[in-house]
Amino acid sequence: MSTPVITVEHGAVGYDGRPVLRDVSLTVATGEVVAVLGANGSGKSTLIRAVLGLVPLSGGSITLFDRPLRRFRQWQRIGYVPQRLGAGGGVPATVREVVASGRLARRGLLRPPGTADRAAVDAALRAVDLADRATDPVSTLSGGQQQRTLIARALAGQPELLILDEPTAGVDAGSQEAFADALRDFVAGGGTVLLVAHELGPLRPVISRAVVVHEGGICHDGSVPDPAGHHAEPDHDHVHPHGPDEPAGLWSN
Repeated sequence: MSTPVITVEHGAVGYDGRPVLRDVSLTVATGEVVAVLGANGSGKSTLIRAVLGLVPLSGGSITLFDRPLRRFRQWQRIGYVPQRLGAGGGVPATVREVVASGRLARRGLLRPPGTADRAAVDAALRAVDLADRATDPVSTLSGGQQQRTLIARALAGQPELLILDEPTAGVDAGSQEAFADALRDFVAGGGTVLLVAHELGPLRPVISRAVVVHEGGICHDGSVPDPAGHHAEPDHDHVHPHGPDEPAGLWSN
């Protein structure tokens, strides 16, 4: 039986007295790729942030690698890619420099990079198909390539768990395919993934389980649901907020 990597029990989160997550329970086991789906404002990104300790629980508990979140300190075991954080940021860094920063949690600030660090950075660049852009300034990359740089930064730390918040939102098809390949290789090497997605596209074959969040609670936990209504149309892109009469999360393309 697979070992639980993430366990959320009756988790609740509120902002300014307004509940955002209500009585959420979720377990992610070693080797799983779990997609958290849902409409805008459903609470899916809040769930991810709660797991990382970025927002406090108002109720319930979270365990990471069999240790309560409040006592968890082994953050080098987790790679995190936040939602559409610009990799350029106005800093004149190269792709390699940004990816290499993902090694800091593992080697520390004071120790210079060694052979293992350089090899991990090289492997991460190859994993997202950016080895040929390693010396280019990040600012010269497309949005999709910048997002792949951030994913490579997380991979360079050689984590056991990857947590990603809408990693392919607004990203070109080529970058989505490269990301799906990188995810497949990461899991084949024993990794575990929890990701938030609005729609799955090329990631769908990699997903082992889907969790749909609706109005702060989990309304589905199992196989990836089929697209519903106009979400099933090939040219549908998901850039609009959902109205109250639309089904939450029942799409993947």
